[in-house]
Amino acid sequence: MYGLVGEASWFCCGNAWGPCASTGTGACGTCHSGNFQHAWTNTSDACYAITRPDNCGVTGVSRRGCGFRHATTNLCNGSRVVTSIADCGPRTRSFCGERACCGGTCASNRVIDLTPAAFTRIASLNAGLIPAGIDVG
Repeated sequence: MYGLVGEASWFCCGNAWGPCASTGTGACGTCHSGNFQHAWTNTSDACYAITRPDNCGVTGVSRRGCGFRHATTNLCNGSRVVTSIADCGPRTRSFCGERACCGGTCASNRVIDLTPAAFTRIASLNAGLIPAGIDVG
């Protein structure tokens, strides 16, 4: 059903917004916490060398550049959001084996970081991590 299943998390970028202070604008130079954007683990060779999802057994992370759109579905409630790539991340290799669950639905390893605006469309920021399915296109 999904090209990739794993954990979705959230991160801050750009100007101050919601729970976020001002920070950098990401690898693409366009990231803003108030926009529907995300960080992707395979935006370039340099990005992939940092994130290394393959070290955690994660496959199916296709190379996609800045602006490419992915749909992320919260596997706990079925909510879906479409976002565009604005940064490199998450650093999957730093969280190998990490697991997020809701009821009997679980997923392992961070595969996508959403901006707070995007994450709140599908879950509460308090959740922090959710099992998610990503349409990789």
